Amino acid sequence: MARKTSPRSLADRHSLSLSLASLSGSETKKTKMFSGSQFDGFVPSQSTQSADSASPNPAKNWGTQGLVPVTVKQLSGALQSGDEKSNFSIDGVDVTNVTLVGMVSEMTARVTDVSFALDDGTGRVECRRWVNESSDTKEMEEIHDGLYVRLVGHLRSSQGKKQLAAFAVRPVTNFDEVTFHFIDCIHQHLQKCRVKGDAIAHSQSADFNTSTPISNKSNASLVAPTSEISGQFSVNGLKGCDQKVLEFLQQNYAQEKGIHRDEIAQQLKISVNKIMESIRTLEEEGLIYSTIDEYHYKSTTDA
Repeated sequence: MARKTSPRSLADRHSLSLSLASLSGSETKKTKMFSGSQFDGFVPSQSTQSADSASPNPAKNWGTQGLVPVTVKQLSGALQSGDEKSNFSIDGVDVTNVTLVGMVSEMTARVTDVSFALDDGTGRVECRRWVNESSDTKEMEEIHDGLYVRLVGHLRSSQGKKQLAAFAVRPVTNFDEVTFHFIDCIHQHLQKCRVKGDAIAHSQSADFNTSTPISNKSNASLVAPTSEISGQFSVNGLKGCDQKVLEFLQQNYAQEKGIHRDEIAQQLKISVNKIMESIRTLEEEGLIYSTIDEYHYKSTTDA
Protein backbone atom coordinates (compact mmCIF):
# COMPACT_ATOMS: atom_id res chain seq x y z
CA MET A 1 0.00 0.00 0.00
CA ALA A 2 1.40 3.39 -0.99
CA ARG A 3 2.40 5.60 1.91
CA LYS A 4 0.27 8.72 2.26
CA THR A 5 2.21 11.98 2.50
CA SER A 6 0.69 14.82 4.52
CA PRO A 7 0.03 18.21 2.84
CA ARG A 8 2.21 19.88 5.48
CA SER A 9 5.29 17.77 4.65
CA LEU A 10 4.69 18.27 0.93
CA ALA A 11 4.52 22.03 1.41
CA ASP A 12 7.70 22.00 3.50
CA ARG A 13 9.60 19.98 0.93
CA HIS A 14 8.27 22.16 -1.89
CA SER A 15 9.33 25.34 -0.04
CA LEU A 16 12.83 23.99 0.67
CA SER A 17 13.39 22.88 -2.94
CA LEU A 18 12.30 26.29 -4.23
CA SER A 19 14.62 28.12 -1.84
CA LEU A 20 17.56 25.90 -2.78
CA ALA A 21 16.80 26.51 -6.45
CA SER A 22 16.87 30.27 -5.90
CA LEU A 23 20.25 30.02 -4.16
CA SER A 24 21.70 28.08 -7.08
CA GLY A 25 20.45 30.66 -9.56
CA SER A 26 17.88 28.33 -11.13
CA GLU A 27 14.45 29.52 -12.22
CA THR A 28 11.33 27.79 -10.96
CA LYS A 29 7.90 27.90 -12.49
CA LYS A 30 4.86 29.13 -10.63
CA THR A 31 2.50 26.26 -9.75
CA LYS A 32 0.14 27.79 -7.20
CA MET A 33 -1.07 31.11 -5.91
CA PHE A 34 -2.53 31.94 -2.52
CA SER A 35 -6.26 31.18 -2.38
CA GLY A 36 -8.61 29.71 0.21
CA SER A 37 -7.14 26.75 2.09
CA GLN A 38 -3.87 26.80 0.12
CA PHE A 39 -2.34 29.10 2.74
CA ASP A 40 -0.85 26.07 4.51
CA GLY A 41 1.99 26.04 1.97
CA PHE A 42 4.22 28.56 0.28
CA VAL A 43 4.11 30.14 -3.14
CA PRO A 44 7.12 29.56 -5.39
CA SER A 45 10.04 31.82 -6.11
CA GLN A 46 9.46 35.36 -7.33
CA SER A 47 11.82 34.76 -10.26
CA THR A 48 8.94 34.01 -12.67
CA GLN A 49 6.70 36.93 -13.64
CA SER A 50 3.52 36.96 -15.70
CA ALA A 51 3.80 38.46 -19.15
CA ASP A 52 1.40 41.31 -18.43
CA SER A 53 3.46 42.40 -15.43
CA ALA A 54 6.66 42.75 -17.44
CA SER A 55 8.52 46.04 -17.07
CA PRO A 56 11.63 47.56 -18.66
CA ASN A 57 12.93 48.11 -15.13
CA PRO A 58 14.03 44.67 -13.83
CA ALA A 59 14.53 45.91 -10.28
CA LYS A 60 11.03 47.35 -9.91
CA ASN A 61 9.02 44.14 -10.28
CA TRP A 62 11.52 41.66 -8.82
CA GLY A 63 9.25 40.42 -6.04
CA THR A 64 5.83 41.83 -6.95
CA GLN A 65 4.17 38.46 -7.65
CA GLY A 66 6.22 36.15 -5.43
CA LEU A 67 7.16 35.25 -1.88
CA VAL A 68 10.12 37.24 -0.57
CA PRO A 69 12.22 36.13 2.45
CA VAL A 70 12.80 39.12 4.73
CA THR A 71 13.84 40.13 8.25
CA VAL A 72 11.89 42.38 10.62
CA LYS A 73 14.56 45.05 10.17
CA GLN A 74 13.92 45.05 6.43
CA LEU A 75 10.19 45.39 7.07
CA SER A 76 10.74 48.32 9.42
CA GLY A 77 12.64 50.11 6.65
CA ALA A 78 10.12 49.27 3.92
CA LEU A 79 8.68 52.28 2.10
CA GLN A 80 5.11 52.77 0.92
CA SER A 81 4.72 54.90 -2.19
CA GLY A 82 1.04 55.79 -1.90
CA ASP A 83 -1.87 55.25 0.49
CA GLU A 84 -2.26 52.41 2.99
CA LYS A 85 -3.49 50.08 0.21
CA SER A 86 -0.38 50.42 -1.96
CA ASN A 87 2.49 47.91 -1.93
CA PHE A 88 5.62 48.34 0.15
CA SER A 89 9.09 48.60 -1.36
CA ILE A 90 12.22 46.85 -0.01
CA ASP A 91 15.59 47.46 -1.68
CA GLY A 92 13.72 49.52 -4.28
CA VAL A 93 11.54 46.54 -5.21
CA ASP A 94 7.76 46.20 -4.80
CA VAL A 95 6.94 43.47 -2.28
CA THR A 96 3.54 41.84 -1.77
CA ASN A 97 3.91 38.54 0.11
CA VAL A 98 6.75 37.87 2.54
CA THR A 99 8.04 35.05 4.74
CA LEU A 100 9.81 35.39 8.09
CA VAL A 101 11.21 33.12 10.79
CA GLY A 102 11.12 34.23 14.42
CA MET A 103 9.91 33.64 17.97
CA VAL A 104 6.30 34.19 19.02
CA SER A 105 5.41 36.39 22.00
CA GLU A 106 2.42 38.27 23.44
CA MET A 107 0.01 35.85 21.80
CA THR A 108 -3.70 36.64 22.21
CA ALA A 109 -6.43 34.34 20.85
CA ARG A 110 -9.92 35.57 20.00
CA VAL A 111 -12.91 34.01 18.24
CA THR A 112 -12.13 35.55 14.85
CA ASP A 113 -8.34 35.93 14.96
CA VAL A 114 -5.07 35.35 16.79
CA SER A 115 -2.65 38.24 17.29
CA PHE A 116 0.99 37.96 18.35
CA ALA A 117 4.40 39.59 18.02
CA LEU A 118 7.21 37.98 16.00
CA ASP A 119 10.83 38.60 17.04
CA ASP A 120 13.64 37.41 14.73
CA GLY A 121 16.55 39.09 16.52
CA THR A 122 16.55 42.11 14.21
CA GLY A 123 13.30 43.55 15.58
CA ARG A 124 9.65 42.84 16.40
CA VAL A 125 6.56 43.08 14.22
CA GLU A 126 2.87 42.71 15.08
CA CYS A 127 1.08 39.85 13.30
CA ARG A 128 -2.51 38.71 12.97
CA ARG A 129 -3.82 35.35 11.75
CA TRP A 130 -7.53 35.39 10.88
CA VAL A 131 -9.42 32.23 11.87
CA ASN A 132 -12.06 31.47 9.23
CA GLU A 133 -12.12 27.66 9.13
CA SER A 134 -11.52 24.73 11.46
CA SER A 135 -8.16 24.13 9.77
CA ASP A 136 -7.10 27.65 10.77
CA THR A 137 -8.02 26.96 14.39
CA LYS A 138 -6.12 23.67 14.38
CA GLU A 139 -3.05 25.36 12.88
CA MET A 140 -2.94 28.04 15.57
CA GLU A 141 -3.48 25.54 18.41
CA GLU A 142 0.11 24.39 17.82
CA ILE A 143 1.48 27.92 18.27
CA HIS A 144 2.41 29.39 21.66
CA ASP A 145 4.69 32.02 23.20
CA GLY A 146 8.40 31.18 22.98
CA LEU A 147 7.99 28.98 19.88
CA TYR A 148 9.99 29.59 16.69
CA VAL A 149 7.71 29.66 13.66
CA ARG A 150 7.77 30.15 9.90
CA LEU A 151 5.24 32.81 8.87
CA VAL A 152 3.90 33.64 5.44
CA GLY A 153 1.89 36.82 5.13
CA HIS A 154 1.16 40.18 3.58
CA LEU A 155 2.75 43.40 4.83
CA ARG A 156 0.22 46.16 5.35
CA SER A 157 -0.14 49.49 7.14
CA SER A 158 -2.83 50.38 9.66
CA GLN A 159 -2.97 53.89 11.10
CA GLY A 160 0.64 54.44 10.07
CA LYS A 161 1.88 51.25 11.77
CA LYS A 162 3.25 48.23 9.87
CA GLN A 163 1.56 44.88 10.51
CA LEU A 164 1.63 41.40 9.00
CA ALA A 165 -1.57 39.67 7.95
CA ALA A 166 -0.50 36.02 8.26
CA PHE A 167 -1.68 33.44 5.73
CA ALA A 168 0.19 30.51 7.29
CA VAL A 169 2.02 29.95 10.58
CA ARG A 170 3.80 26.69 11.35
CA PRO A 171 6.34 25.61 14.00
CA VAL A 172 10.03 25.39 13.10
CA THR A 173 11.13 21.83 13.93
CA ASN A 174 14.76 22.17 12.83
CA PHE A 175 16.80 25.22 13.83
CA ASP A 176 18.76 24.92 10.58
CA GLU A 177 15.69 26.49 8.97
CA VAL A 178 16.35 29.67 10.98
CA THR A 179 19.94 29.81 9.73
CA PHE A 180 18.89 29.02 6.18
CA HIS A 181 16.26 31.77 6.25
CA PHE A 182 18.82 34.45 7.10
CA ILE A 183 21.14 33.17 4.36
CA ASP A 184 18.22 33.34 1.93
CA CYS A 185 17.47 36.93 3.03
CA ILE A 186 21.09 37.95 2.41
CA HIS A 187 21.10 36.19 -0.97
CA GLN A 188 17.90 37.90 -2.11
CA HIS A 189 19.11 41.30 -0.87
CA LEU A 190 22.41 41.05 -2.76
CA GLN A 191 20.72 39.74 -5.89
CA LYS A 192 18.24 42.64 -5.95
CA CYS A 193 21.09 45.10 -5.39
CA ARG A 194 22.88 43.51 -8.34
CA VAL A 195 19.82 43.97 -10.57
CA LYS A 196 19.59 47.63 -9.56
CA GLY A 197 23.32 48.00 -10.10
CA ASP A 198 23.10 46.59 -13.62
CA ALA A 199 20.39 49.12 -14.45
CA ILE A 200 22.54 51.96 -13.10
CA ALA A 201 25.64 50.70 -14.90
CA HIS A 202 23.84 50.67 -18.26
CA SER A 203 22.73 54.27 -17.76
CA GLN A 204 26.21 55.56 -16.93
CA SER A 205 28.70 56.40 -19.68
CA ALA A 206 31.69 57.11 -17.42
CA ASP A 207 34.35 54.49 -16.79
CA PHE A 208 34.40 53.69 -13.06
CA ASN A 209 37.31 51.25 -13.17
CA THR A 210 40.18 53.73 -13.55
CA SER A 211 42.75 53.60 -10.74
CA THR A 212 46.18 55.02 -10.10
CA PRO A 213 48.96 53.13 -8.24
CA ILE A 214 50.45 55.00 -5.28
CA SER A 215 53.57 54.42 -3.28
CA ASN A 216 53.33 53.58 0.40
CA LYS A 217 56.05 52.73 2.89
CA SER A 218 54.06 50.03 4.67
CA ASN A 219 52.61 48.41 1.57
CA ALA A 220 53.74 49.54 -1.88
CA SER A 221 51.19 47.31 -3.66
CA LEU A 222 48.14 49.18 -2.41
CA VAL A 223 46.02 50.97 -4.99
CA ALA A 224 43.96 54.10 -4.38
CA PRO A 225 41.05 55.38 -6.51
CA THR A 226 41.57 58.50 -8.59
CA SER A 227 39.54 61.66 -8.08
CA GLU A 228 37.68 60.94 -11.34
CA ILE A 229 35.48 58.37 -9.64
CA SER A 230 35.05 60.06 -6.28
CA GLY A 231 31.41 60.69 -5.45
CA GLN A 232 30.10 58.62 -8.37
CA PHE A 233 27.57 55.81 -8.12
CA SER A 234 28.87 52.28 -7.59
CA VAL A 235 26.88 49.27 -8.73
CA ASN A 236 25.05 49.40 -5.41
CA GLY A 237 24.19 53.09 -5.55
CA LEU A 238 26.72 54.22 -2.92
CA LYS A 239 28.12 57.73 -2.76
CA GLY A 240 30.74 59.77 -0.96
CA CYS A 241 32.94 58.18 1.70
CA ASP A 242 31.16 54.80 1.52
CA GLN A 243 31.91 54.62 -2.20
CA LYS A 244 35.57 55.55 -1.74
CA VAL A 245 36.11 52.95 0.99
CA LEU A 246 34.44 50.21 -1.07
CA GLU A 247 36.47 51.03 -4.19
CA PHE A 248 39.70 51.10 -2.20
CA LEU A 249 39.03 47.66 -0.69
CA GLN A 250 37.93 46.24 -4.05
CA GLN A 251 41.10 47.47 -5.73
CA ASN A 252 43.17 45.85 -2.97
CA TYR A 253 41.18 42.62 -3.02
CA ALA A 254 44.39 40.59 -3.39
CA GLN A 255 45.42 41.44 0.18
CA GLU A 256 44.56 38.18 1.94
CA LYS A 257 44.39 39.68 5.44
CA GLY A 258 42.44 42.71 4.28
CA ILE A 259 43.38 46.33 4.96
CA HIS A 260 43.69 47.96 8.40
CA ARG A 261 41.17 50.73 8.99
CA ASP A 262 43.99 53.18 9.82
CA GLU A 263 45.62 52.36 6.48
CA ILE A 264 42.33 53.08 4.70
CA ALA A 265 42.03 56.42 6.49
CA GLN A 266 45.65 57.31 5.65
CA GLN A 267 45.35 56.47 1.96
CA LEU A 268 41.99 58.19 1.46
CA LYS A 269 42.90 61.12 3.74
CA ILE A 270 39.65 60.72 5.69
CA SER A 271 39.28 60.60 9.49
CA VAL A 272 39.17 57.17 11.16
CA ASN A 273 35.76 57.96 12.67
CA LYS A 274 34.32 58.68 9.23
CA ILE A 275 35.96 55.55 7.84
CA MET A 276 34.37 53.44 10.60
CA GLU A 277 30.92 54.87 9.81
CA SER A 278 31.36 53.82 6.19
CA ILE A 279 32.68 50.41 7.25
CA ARG A 280 29.58 49.78 9.36
CA THR A 281 27.34 50.78 6.46
CA LEU A 282 29.19 48.54 4.00
CA GLU A 283 29.13 45.61 6.46
CA GLU A 284 25.36 45.94 6.86
CA GLU A 285 25.01 45.90 3.06
CA GLY A 286 27.11 42.71 2.86
CA LEU A 287 29.76 44.39 0.71
CA ILE A 288 32.76 44.02 3.07
CA TYR A 289 33.70 41.91 6.11
CA SER A 290 36.33 41.83 8.87
CA THR A 291 39.19 39.33 8.49
CA ILE A 292 41.92 38.60 11.07
CA ASP A 293 40.51 41.04 13.64
CA GLU A 294 37.98 43.86 14.00
CA TYR A 295 40.40 46.36 12.44
CA HIS A 296 41.16 44.63 9.11
CA TYR A 297 38.55 44.61 6.35
CA LYS A 298 38.21 43.04 2.92
CA SER A 299 35.74 43.48 0.07
CA THR A 300 33.46 40.57 -0.82
CA THR A 301 34.19 41.10 -4.53
CA ASP A 302 37.07 42.19 -6.74
CA ALA A 303 37.03 45.58 -8.48
